[in-house]
Amino acid sequence: MGFHRSPMIHLIHKGQKDMLTQPIVILHIEDNVDHAHLVKRTLQKREVTNQVYLVEDGQAALDYLFRRGPYAPEDRSPRPDLILLDLRLPKVTGLEVLRTIKETESLREIPVVVLTSSEANNDIAQAYAYRASSYLVKPVGFAKFNEMMRQLGQYWLGWNCYSWQLNGTPIACSRPKTSG
Repeated sequence: MGFHRSPMIHLIHKGQKDMLTQPIVILHIEDNVDHAHLVKRTLQKREVTNQVYLVEDGQAALDYLFRRGPYAPEDRSPRPDLILLDLRLPKVTGLEVLRTIKETESLREIPVVVLTSSEANNDIAQAYAYRASSYLVKPVGFAKFNEMMRQLGQYWLGWNCYSWQLNGTPIACSRPKTSG
């Protein structure tokens, strides 16, 4: 599927996750189409995700999360289990999106991984002050970026346990597949 700039979501990849009763949904908030393609390719190649939805600006991210406008129908905006968030976004900054997520009771449990090119100390400090789950600086070079995304996928989509898995009963969380 090709990317184009619009406030609409794009279903990037749909697969099947072992041992989970429902797919893991990732909301990728990224305005750089090239970076979005790299994430898409890396996740598809590693087969570490079920559904990735892309929004290309901060306002669209908030509209998605609060189901406003074109994202009002629930099937257009499934609740994400993980958010990948760039900081340098048009309309509303990534830090403002993060702050809003973590101040909203119905959204604050969603892990937010900041995935950005910013190495600014102030951005890092502010992201953690707003309770980012992780802060990753996009490395230069495809091989390093690919490896970072592989490890990110393995941790967040393989090892991590999500609250929705509980359903009031003990769970056996999935474990990542090893390659090689």
